Amino acid sequence: MSAFAGDRFTTGLAVTAAVDIVAFGGTWLAARRIGRYNLVDVCWSLAILAMTAASFRWSVHAGGDLARRSLVLAMTAVWALRLAWHIRRRNRGHGEDPRYTAILREAPGSVAAYAVRRVFVPQALIAFVISMPLQVAMYQRGSRPALDVIGAVVFVTGLAFESVADAQLARFIRTRTSSIEVMDKGLWRYSRHPNYFGESLLWFGLWLPAAGDWRGLVGILSPAIVTYLVGFATGKPLLEKSMAKRKPAYAEYVARTAGFVPRPPRRSRT
Repeated sequence: MSAFAGDRFTTGLAVTAAVDIVAFGGTWLAARRIGRYNLVDVCWSLAILAMTAASFRWSVHAGGDLARRSLVLAMTAVWALRLAWHIRRRNRGHGEDPRYTAILREAPGSVAAYAVRRVFVPQALIAFVISMPLQVAMYQRGSRPALDVIGAVVFVTGLAFESVADAQLARFIRTRTSSIEVMDKGLWRYSRHPNYFGESLLWFGLWLPAAGDWRGLVGILSPAIVTYLVGFATGKPLLEKSMAKRKPAYAEYVARTAGFVPRPPRRSRT
């Protein structure tokens, strides 16, 4: 018996692609109805969870290791549900995200149709690619407990970093006395973006259970893409540009604090 259920995996890709289309299509319809396209941010992780769950179900008779399959599904569910809940709570009462407002302002015709091309199709494609190691893990036969355990430890560490950082920031926003204050306490003392670091780290944990053969090794593109997006593309750079404009003390915070990977703050030269 082959170490990987390739035929079942191939048909499973068609199933998860259909799930991806339905998830993002349904989100687009709901976003169009309420007039807020940032709904996609809430549903993005849930779409990946839906694809992972579909892959788990489709791989039932593929001979994959049940412990690994269950672990990957459980970790994905914890990540997806927490992130969706956090983003929904953060966005409540704030209207449309300025990023989407700027994008959709360029629509040459129908805003809804333009949102499909510029927002929903790209995010659906990215979600499908990022979900690949989660799907691969479902069809690998044989037990590799070391990779599973290490992956779970890395995942929990990343999740804890992200969750604690998000909670610290939310508390700071509730209790600050001025909108120009800079958050530099807790984990934010050691990294300007500890939540993004945690997101990157947990994705390496999600990838590790699939790393037992070449297909899983190729899947390292998944955490690499997540790290690029949050650290170098749409996450950290855009946020820091906005913060620098609004907060006079932010430049000094940048000078002493790591940008991504946590480290002790630099001492002031004065």
